[in-house]
Amino acid sequence: MAGKPIAAVDYLAQPDKHPPQAICAAFGNEAFLRRQVILCLRTAVLGGDEGDFSLNTHEGRNTPFRDVHEELSTVAMFGGGKRLVLIEEADEFVSRYRPQLEDYVARPARSGILVLDVESLPSNTRLYKAIAADGLLVDCSAPAGARLTKWLADWAKQTHRVQLPQAAAETLVEMIGPELGLLDQELAKLALMVGDDKKITPELVKRTAGGWRTKTTWVMLDAALDGEVQEALSQLDRLLASGEQPVGLLGQIAASLRRFAAATRLILRAEAAGRRLNLRDALQQAGVKPFVLGKAEGQLKRLGRHRGAQVYRWLLQADLDLKGDSAMPPRIILERLIVRLAAPGVAVQLPPQRNLSKHD
Repeated sequence: MAGKPIAAVDYLAQPDKHPPQAICAAFGNEAFLRRQVILCLRTAVLGGDEGDFSLNTHEGRNTPFRDVHEELSTVAMFGGGKRLVLIEEADEFVSRYRPQLEDYVARPARSGILVLDVESLPSNTRLYKAIAADGLLVDCSAPAGARLTKWLADWAKQTHRVQLPQAAAETLVEMIGPELGLLDQELAKLALMVGDDKKITPELVKRTAGGWRTKTTWVMLDAALDGEVQEALSQLDRLLASGEQPVGLLGQIAASLRRFAAATRLILRAEAAGRRLNLRDALQQAGVKPFVLGKAEGQLKRLGRHRGAQVYRWLLQADLDLKGDSAMPPRIILERLIVRLAAPGVAVQLPPQRNLSKHD
């Protein structure tokens, strides 16, 4: 129900208790949680695959508010249901159209549901308070400590149909780190290896989780960010030959790449406001761990602001293409992403990008 913000981990445990409102916002620093919340909202509003005809997705940087308002005011194509309009990476959209959004919350269209996917939505703003009062506001901040391991156990039971005792959850977090997307992927693998009791033990985690494939994925990403194209492509070939799924590989590297994109965005926003923000501070604010700050600083310098600002779009492009929006083989889709990361100024013949500003 409308009211104060709800934590994403609580929302995902019982989404039926929090039905979609005219305007919904998934905000916070954990992209995995935001994606899961949006998937739940999409199912609640649109139902099965046929409902996709009533879905409009926009990239926040380039979308005019008038287009969004027009779609929200248009009756859904089938079934008399509501249309869902999703604004991805909506931070700039919210900053640009804050007054219009505040007015919209007060007088929303009856025929549509607006969902905002934002990293930051300060609680002292009128928009935050308005959505909290009259919409659905889901806090997708990353859980930590005991709350993280409890979520992991609940998620294992709810999504992967296995038991994850506290000791096993703590072992998994210790080995993989507090990256929710990676933890989910490891749970999916472990779920295939449990016995008849469907219980993941600490011993199974130690024996199975991570391993050379996880290490090779980071070697591949480091090589790409260091400009070593051939090495990165060789590691990709090794991973694919071992049976790794392209969607899983993209998920593993996306969290790190989003931090570079977030740091770039912070620097550009600071400069637009007449302030100066150095690379290290931007990376820290974007969530880069202290023990890898030195390496990350060098990689972001090489990536540069122009390509850093494109990372969100590249990841979205790769994700959509891997999920069926492109006829290219999955290997080529991942190779294209690696080349973009590794080879500034190199003329590489790539397939043309599709228009991401609107895809139904």
